[in-house]
Amino acid sequence: MAMRFKNLDGSGPQAFTRVFKWAVTDKLLGKRRGSPARAVVPHVEPDLAVLATPPAPGEGARLTWLGHASWLVQLDGVSLLIDPVLRDAINVIIRRNVPPGVPVEKLPRIDASLVSHNHYDHLDLPTLKQVGARVITGLGHAPVFQGQGLSFQELDWWESTQVGPVRVHYVPSQHWSRRGLNDANEMLWGGFVVEGSSARVYHSGDTAYFQGFKEIGARFPKLDAALLPIGAYDPAWFMRLQHMNPEEAVQAFEDLGAMAFFAMHWGTFKLTDEPLDEPPVRLDAEWLRRGWPRDRVHVLPVGGTHTVRHG
Repeated sequence: MAMRFKNLDGSGPQAFTRVFKWAVTDKLLGKRRGSPARAVVPHVEPDLAVLATPPAPGEGARLTWLGHASWLVQLDGVSLLIDPVLRDAINVIIRRNVPPGVPVEKLPRIDASLVSHNHYDHLDLPTLKQVGARVITGLGHAPVFQGQGLSFQELDWWESTQVGPVRVHYVPSQHWSRRGLNDANEMLWGGFVVEGSSARVYHSGDTAYFQGFKEIGARFPKLDAALLPIGAYDPAWFMRLQHMNPEEAVQAFEDLGAMAFFAMHWGTFKLTDEPLDEPPVRLDAEWLRRGWPRDRVHVLPVGGTHTVRHG
């Protein structure tokens, strides 16, 4: 019998009736919020000469946003990709609103690809095969990777592995998984904590707001960077069980006790009903409302890079 995974609170995927109401009924009845399919999202050309060499031990972690939930994380002489989706479209139908921050052919040598879960906007098999690096992901993903010519390692929540001198921890998120018609929650979902000699970076994967952020923060104190999703939240009645809005992401950041917030999961693919460029506006308003220091929140352009390190 196939494994079936649940969230920390025991919840599983949403009922088919709710999915049908969101995807079909409300659309036909005109009850869903309308917004343009495209928007202007900042994009910069990366400095490929700099990215070619990862920071050495003691030099912190260099973070480059590639769009959506895709990041190049470099530290201690190691280059990691997280949730790399670098093609022009996902599932052929949903096209990119902005080009990838670094095209696959211009990436530095990658030591491992970290895949948070099996949804197509996070696990893109053609990208992973083109990169060709070892894949680290959650339990149950063998059916995806077997026979694909990729080495892979599966982790349970709170388990860890090494990529050279860098420690990679797989941690819980509040989400679900499905890649085919009959495999709901047969593959585990989660996030990652990447730990080097002078920086500790958290990537949440896809997640709703949940109490697990406090536990992650307790187990991994003084996170130097929290890469958190701020998009794909509208309509709230359906999306809040699997994604965060910007205000919830700010609360997650507070729960984690992290030093710096880095926004992701917005502006790249039109997956939900809010305008593609709305999430950072709401994030900015919530940050201002709380009166927090501006230098602790980062909304990078696609292709933008920032380096973090311990205190």
